[in-house]
Amino acid sequence: MSSQPESQDTLHPVIAEVTRRIVARSEESRAVYLARTARAAGDGPVRAGMACSNLAHGFAGCAGPDRIAIRGLVKPGVAIVSSYNDLLSAHQPLHEFPGWIKDAVRAAGGVAQFAGGVPAMCDGITQGRDGMELSLFSRDVIAMSTGIALSHEMFDGALLLGVCDKIVPGLLIGALSFGHLPMLMVPAGPMASGLPNPEKSRVRQLFAEGRATRDDLIEAEAASYHSPGTCTFYGTANSNQLLMEVMGLHLPGSSFVQPGTPLRKALTEAAGRRVVEIRRAGAEYTPLAEIVDERTIVNAVVALLATGGSTNHTMHLVAIAAAAGIALTWDDFSDLSAAVPLLARIYPNGPADINHFAAAGGVPFLIGELLDAGMLHRSVSTVAGHGLDRYRQEPRLIDGELTWRDGTAQSLDLNVLRGVAEPFDVDGGLRVLRGNLGRAVIKVSAVAADHRTVIAPARIFPSQHAFDAAYRAGELDGDVVVVLRNQGPAANGMPELHGLTPALGSLQDRGHKVALVTDGRMSGASGKIPAAIQVSPEAAVGGPLAKVRDGDVIRLDAERGTLEVLVPASELEERETVDGPPGEAEWAGTGRELFGALRTAVTQADQGARVFNMPQPGRMEVEANR
Repeated sequence: MSSQPESQDTLHPVIAEVTRRIVARSEESRAVYLARTARAAGDGPVRAGMACSNLAHGFAGCAGPDRIAIRGLVKPGVAIVSSYNDLLSAHQPLHEFPGWIKDAVRAAGGVAQFAGGVPAMCDGITQGRDGMELSLFSRDVIAMSTGIALSHEMFDGALLLGVCDKIVPGLLIGALSFGHLPMLMVPAGPMASGLPNPEKSRVRQLFAEGRATRDDLIEAEAASYHSPGTCTFYGTANSNQLLMEVMGLHLPGSSFVQPGTPLRKALTEAAGRRVVEIRRAGAEYTPLAEIVDERTIVNAVVALLATGGSTNHTMHLVAIAAAAGIALTWDDFSDLSAAVPLLARIYPNGPADINHFAAAGGVPFLIGELLDAGMLHRSVSTVAGHGLDRYRQEPRLIDGELTWRDGTAQSLDLNVLRGVAEPFDVDGGLRVLRGNLGRAVIKVSAVAADHRTVIAPARIFPSQHAFDAAYRAGELDGDVVVVLRNQGPAANGMPELHGLTPALGSLQDRGHKVALVTDGRMSGASGKIPAAIQVSPEAAVGGPLAKVRDGDVIRLDAERGTLEVLVPASELEERETVDGPPGEAEWAGTGRELFGALRTAVTQADQGARVFNMPQPGRMEVEANR
């Protein structure tokens, strides 16, 4: 499909303005990044100039024609970087991919080598446990591991295999340091639909209330997470896949094809062929740095907002952008959210799962609607060719041959997916809160309108376990703003606090006004409780949240965009900070002591919670460029 020219007239004015200011504030850092990428590209693959001993080490493990091809420098080399393990259901299908890819690349005239594996941890397994405190840091470890895999400089392109929460952002951040290479992200797809997500949530809440047994709960959980593939709710993992497709880093329509199907295999093989086609020596050279630009980053934010995606991406996208020399801020998210309508209802924002979304028209329909409304940049580079219009198409196997055809022009289920003319809501539901407690993010797409403003006394907790104990003791039977502090990146690695949801939901269902305020983060599956999360600056670095006391009245107003403790400014200023973060001796065990250096290096949530020294403006500079 040929791409249509993009003009200022066809682009929504808010999309155009946000893009303009991102380009302006990123001018210097983007230029530095592109210059570095151009130097790395050189005149050809680095291995051509390697000493014979170096090169010999690079093909010593190969056999037959592959060995001859690498030795003779006559065929393009493709790196496979994978996050496979068989502990994670979402990553278990990746076991078969390298073999398929090697065969496909060889048939296309290249040689693929497994360049390296990266770690992949499961937030579902570690939820509420000490291991969860390593989760966010694992993103940057994955980025570094990707860098190590590609640092051998043997390759003309790469395929990055990953699915879940921190894994995909980490792979992409690491890959952007090698932006001169063509690269594709290769997904594995979701598991088949199991127990409906609302029913799973209901059983969890009953268990929290003591009205369901552990056997009841394990039956519900096992019926929900039942086979290889991604969990089917619309959390960070499935948000990752949707964003990679909208950014043009997946093949069109490939994100939500289930594992274990002929189509999934065909798409994986096609990715291997495609990376050979877009190498530097080919006619369609498309390096990663060319794809990930300011327009593509804006497209990702728009797609996230239009689908009510994971709040974790208010950090991940900031960090990804920074890796490409682009300065993305929460103000950009907020302004785009006010303009972008909500077009999808996927659990926890509705009863449907990701398979229902795909069946209703999925990503091709979503992209088509947003393009036609001028809410996506059309004239961008993608791994499939120039222009995002080709992502209106969906893959099909016809007589064993992979082909693409136009996706549906109409939603096939208006309860799950709608067009811009009849959205579920007029805005994306992601808002930035501001006030004397700092700045925070809140997602209101799953929060009922009458719960979006809460004024109630604070109850301070140092941990999820302390909150759980108070809840079970019946201490929270009234209006309350639960404040969970010292949960930010510099405090303890910023674990997800999803385990709070059933108890908070139970309190809300009793008729109480309930909210959560934390410098931590919630799962991508955050639901019906108004939660001001990722409060910045966090308590551990002296943020105002460290001065809040039990009984202080807090006002969270998602409609007005404010987060305030109702204490006179002079009194708040004079208060001492209390309840500091865990010390080195306390923050140990389950491998946490290995990550101590990252706690001291990490930036705040609104700067991507990243440990790398990449260009990013401070808040004053951001405001000057607004």
